Amino acid sequence: MTGLRKRYRGKTVTNNAVEGLDLEIADGALVTLLGPSGCGKTTTLRLIAGLERPDAGEITIDSRTMCAPARGVFVTPDRRPIGIVFQSYAIWPHMTVLQNVVFPLRVTRPHPSRRECRTRALASLELVGLADLAERPAPLLSGGQQQRVALARALIREPKVLLLDEPLSNLDAGLRDRMRDEIRALQQRLGITTVFVTHDQDEAMAISDEVVVMDSGHIVERGLPQEIYTWPRSQFTAQFLGVANEFEGTVARVSDTTVDVDLKYGRLQCHRSQSLSLGENVRVFVRPESFRLSRKYSEGAWEATVDFSIYHGDSWDYYVKVAEAPIRVRVYREKVGLSTGDTIFLTPDDAAIVIRADRSDDDPDTVDDHLRSEPVDATE
Repeated sequence: MTGLRKRYRGKTVTNNAVEGLDLEIADGALVTLLGPSGCGKTTTLRLIAGLERPDAGEITIDSRTMCAPARGVFVTPDRRPIGIVFQSYAIWPHMTVLQNVVFPLRVTRPHPSRRECRTRALASLELVGLADLAERPAPLLSGGQQQRVALARALIREPKVLLLDEPLSNLDAGLRDRMRDEIRALQQRLGITTVFVTHDQDEAMAISDEVVVMDSGHIVERGLPQEIYTWPRSQFTAQFLGVANEFEGTVARVSDTTVDVDLKYGRLQCHRSQSLSLGENVRVFVRPESFRLSRKYSEGAWEATVDFSIYHGDSWDYYVKVAEAPIRVRVYREKVGLSTGDTIFLTPDDAAIVIRADRSDDDPDTVDDHLRSEPVDATE
């Protein structure tokens, strides 16, 4: 995709759903478009599918131009080498499982024979583990089974690109995790290029070769999941990915690789990820799991008071106050929880601290270099 632009014009306002989007996806990679509602991720997916027409830009799949408004090129969705799974699954209740899966072949020109349609449909159902339910009426399926049917239907044409629009959002938590893993395993087994749209950062981190963070129709940043999570290059990304603890500070010392920052709680040494100046105002982000918690004081620790706690089974979340400022701390493998009012001491893990200059995310020092990075090659 190059220079992709889509605007929705109303009576009084023009909404820039996608604005100048450039995105190259490596063959066989699973790339997730991640962002809040209204950021343009679903519009981007619909543009790839041909369900929306861009106002400008070009879309190319497997070296073939699908859309180029400036040259009058537009390939209709049924002629694009894509398969798509919608958020609602779009399963037809008056059809059997087999009939739902066969449908894309019935509208293909030229039509495959009935025997070929059935053979290919059963092969697709076998991929998703539903071959034994081929003759079952669609209304008798569970939510997870409906999703598998939608996935089999998307794969029956052997597409070059698989498009998944929030496919897990209608499932309960346990089934969502299992289906996420199944989708990833199937994608890797088939080696199919996939675009996955979600607002859920946990899904994006778990399933992706590369994550593309979007906001207001633009790409904020892109990179490997572990890079995006550990070292977000923009304040928007850090906040959206759930870095719950944010502090204001001032740069006290700068070296080639580290920065000392003065907070009202004390001084921190942070990994230097952008150019910073002495005395500059910065924001420091510390993830809940990036604190060491102790009941005994150690040098440099912050004294805190437990406000309340939440037990997650494998961890505790402690909501504490340090000098009346609320902080969330996550502790794993602790068998006995702390009580409200307990005094504890927190030591931030310097290696896991994210520091950002208190500037606009449009600052080229924080964003542009990252956006020019090469796409991930899933074969490496």
